[in-house]
Amino acid sequence: MTRNLIGKTCFSLFVWFLPLSLFCQNGINPYHYSIQKKVLCSKGAVVSAHALASKTGVAILKQGGNAIDAAIATQLALAVVYPGAGNIGGGGFLVAHLSAGTNIALDFREKAPALATRDMYLDKAGNPLLSLSQNGPLASGVPGTVAGLFASLKYARLPFSKLIQPAIDLAEKGFTLTEAEADAFNKNREAFLKYNSIPPAFVKDSGWKAGDTLVQKDLAKTLKLIRDQGQKGFYEGETARLITEEMQRGKGIISQDDLKNYKARERTPALFDYKKYTILTMPLPSSGGVVLQQMMKMAEDQPLKSFGFQSVKAVHLMTEIERLAYADRAKYLGDADYFKVPVKTLVSYPYLNQRMSLYNPEKAGNSKDIQGGTISPVSEETTHIDVYDKDGNAVSVTTTLNGSFGCKVVVAGAGFLLNNEMDDFSVKPGVPNMYGAVGAEANAIAPGKRMLSSMTPTIVLNKNRPYLVVGTPGGTTITTSVFQTLMNILEFDMNADDAVNKPKFHHQWLPDQLFVEAAFPAAVSEQLKKMGYTLKQREQIGRTEVIRILPGGQIEAVGDSRGEDTAEGY
Repeated sequence: MTRNLIGKTCFSLFVWFLPLSLFCQNGINPYHYSIQKKVLCSKGAVVSAHALASKTGVAILKQGGNAIDAAIATQLALAVVYPGAGNIGGGGFLVAHLSAGTNIALDFREKAPALATRDMYLDKAGNPLLSLSQNGPLASGVPGTVAGLFASLKYARLPFSKLIQPAIDLAEKGFTLTEAEADAFNKNREAFLKYNSIPPAFVKDSGWKAGDTLVQKDLAKTLKLIRDQGQKGFYEGETARLITEEMQRGKGIISQDDLKNYKARERTPALFDYKKYTILTMPLPSSGGVVLQQMMKMAEDQPLKSFGFQSVKAVHLMTEIERLAYADRAKYLGDADYFKVPVKTLVSYPYLNQRMSLYNPEKAGNSKDIQGGTISPVSEETTHIDVYDKDGNAVSVTTTLNGSFGCKVVVAGAGFLLNNEMDDFSVKPGVPNMYGAVGAEANAIAPGKRMLSSMTPTIVLNKNRPYLVVGTPGGTTITTSVFQTLMNILEFDMNADDAVNKPKFHHQWLPDQLFVEAAFPAAVSEQLKKMGYTLKQREQIGRTEVIRILPGGQIEAVGDSRGEDTAEGY
């Protein structure tokens, strides 16, 4: 079952009294499995944040499923084995390129409840109450993930009951925890106890350790309701009742009507050219479709390749491009169903040339002086999945609870975590959210509105065939991580492994700081400081997943070394 490939870590727990059949769910042993960072294969590949989820996706491909089938099964498995971000209580975006040539963009972003108000997280003096937008039931938007799964099902081949069964088995029979998972549960223990009326499955009196088995009976019950009743098994009936009862206990505002009325939306994909390639990504309410397009178009006619990877000139140029794009993000971007966003102007060459006139190749810009552009009026916790199958179908899907473990509330009796996505709205103009992002009226809270997101699931096409499938978690660092990964491959000719794992940097306009990872070259950092940058080191930026289709059809799949992300293929 295990390939002799790069970057492998094993952990196991043998439970001899359990029936042998429990060790072979779809050919996957949930108590003894391995993490591998890279796979070369010929038929299909899945990269996700957890080994068991990636293995589940590949098992579905082997059983005749296509990339959409595998993406559905992988998402459901992540809801069980990666509860800090994998979810059924959150939302996300999916982009896909089907072998017949169809491009898909599916929006299942969370929405503000009907009782939401513009100033619901401000006190009487107008001061922000960010604890309410980040923790507890009031922080949760109406979940969209389950609706997204069923909206994508029409492009799949296999019955939903087959796609959800691996997740049911993992929840009901349990799986072995890694050290990182055990640590995450232990670190969040007090929050789980504080925000839940009943201690959830993630709390263990003696504390968790690597090799322990996590069993989630309530979650298994909820997944069975979804299996048997379809989308109504989540948005109506018992599960909806349990969600609204949780809201009443914790002063949340999601109602049964909010749940029943939720709909996933098919959007027109954001599609643009970059030299000989076509970039397919997510439109609003994902900021990525605008911000990534702005950054790549601003970089397109610059001599990045001649500057060299992570040279001072290249990092300076890319940082200033990031600053300009994120200034526009803060000023203009929001849910286009509720606010008129001048997307065509923001991604037009005349406007972007005007923005680039602010770039000084000799010194750092200043975010006090560089604001969002002038336009005339016109009529961090997330998870990502890449999938590619033998027929040439490619799927890039990013889902989220927003913060790690969302609002920390597990729906009692239903076993799943709720998101804290309301914090992605602009609680008050100019007030940063948990990721330091600021916003304006375009991203203000309104009933039924979808909050702005940074999720940027992306597919690169070469002659209308998939070449790259890319995405990452990471809050506001998502789009810059995707941008840098694409530049690493398309401009600096890196292989996928280096493109993912070389140190990254990030600038988001405000705060006016250039964030760098610990391994970022010290000599380059010193030169950037002399140019006027304020540098701040941080542990990691993103956890990028990449699938690259090589000449001749071989598939290269890479999981980021920054986490336990795993590439599987066959």
